Amino acid sequence: MFKRVAIIGVGLIGGSLGMALKRLGLAEEVLGIGRDHEKLRLALELGAVDRVTADLKDVSGAALVIVATPVSAVIPVVTEAAGDFEPGTIVTDVGSVKAGIVNALQPIAQAHRFHFVGGHPMAGSERTGVKNADPYLFENAYYVLTPAAETDRGALEAVSKMAAAVGARVIELSPEEHDRYVAAVSHLPHCVAAALVNTIAELPEREAVLPLAAGGFRDSTRVAAGDPGMWRDIVIANREAILGMIGRYQAALASLAALLKTGNGAGAEGWFRKAQALRQTVPAKSKGYLPELYEIVVTVPDRPGVIAGLAGILGRHEINICDIEILRVREGEGGTIRLGFAREEDQEEAVRLLRETGVETRKR
Repeated sequence: MFKRVAIIGVGLIGGSLGMALKRLGLAEEVLGIGRDHEKLRLALELGAVDRVTADLKDVSGAALVIVATPVSAVIPVVTEAAGDFEPGTIVTDVGSVKAGIVNALQPIAQAHRFHFVGGHPMAGSERTGVKNADPYLFENAYYVLTPAAETDRGALEAVSKMAAAVGARVIELSPEEHDRYVAAVSHLPHCVAAALVNTIAELPEREAVLPLAAGGFRDSTRVAAGDPGMWRDIVIANREAILGMIGRYQAALASLAALLKTGNGAGAEGWFRKAQALRQTVPAKSKGYLPELYEIVVTVPDRPGVIAGLAGILGRHEINICDIEILRVREGEGGTIRLGFAREEDQEEAVRLLRETGVETRKR
């Protein structure tokens, strides 16, 4: 699909895109660009890219440039590199806030004769960095494209085909629609998760309370373990939409508080039933990770008996699997499976044994 793809910022999303592009043969060469030499070395070692450089000017010659930096860096990076893009180069980003980026970069793209397509793959986890990159990260995930009126249709189609090829479900929204929607279903939940954790943090007896935190608390607050710097950038960039959603959330809590003050049990049940009915329409997502487990991720082909084979290898060596989860799968090709162990030595031995049998394995 592309002769050369340059990925600026080879972290979780950038690294996963690089892995997917390489696995599917969508690019003859994937170039990783960044400032941290150790992260670039790791990206190269993990096969996320074919070549690395710290020089932004090396974007010259790339047919597609993917800007996978934090939201706050997208505009400065593209502005700095604008003079090095060849005419007709397609530039896209992966930021989770779109209106400010699209509005700022569209005139720059026109002035320098490259094409900018705003993008947001709604995939990822609280785990960051290229060490957690996964070529199947985008399977069945929504990949939102946010074209402006001036966006070149050919460039939009090329990015759309790329996103679909890596397994994503592509939809188009205006930048403003996107920001309102993700404020509701992504940004507000993260703020709420952090607020729940901070609520416990303020309790004088928090040391006694935390050991009692069961699955409900862990699942509800999992995303609060995400990168604070990244989320600082996101909430500031999308603050108007998020403030609106926080107001709605406060109103929902206030309605429950009013029912509790009057002891209105029927009203409280109705409040929960309303939530239950809507929640049951949400597609199932993978469950939260258990932080006390020692985890590995294996990449396997899609064929009958593959999970039994993994269990057999480990079982013959007295290694007990405490938790197992199919993370992502591409039908007919393969996918990734997470295995959890109670002991670190079991994790180490599992990695050794599976690698010896040719199974692609890495620790998390």
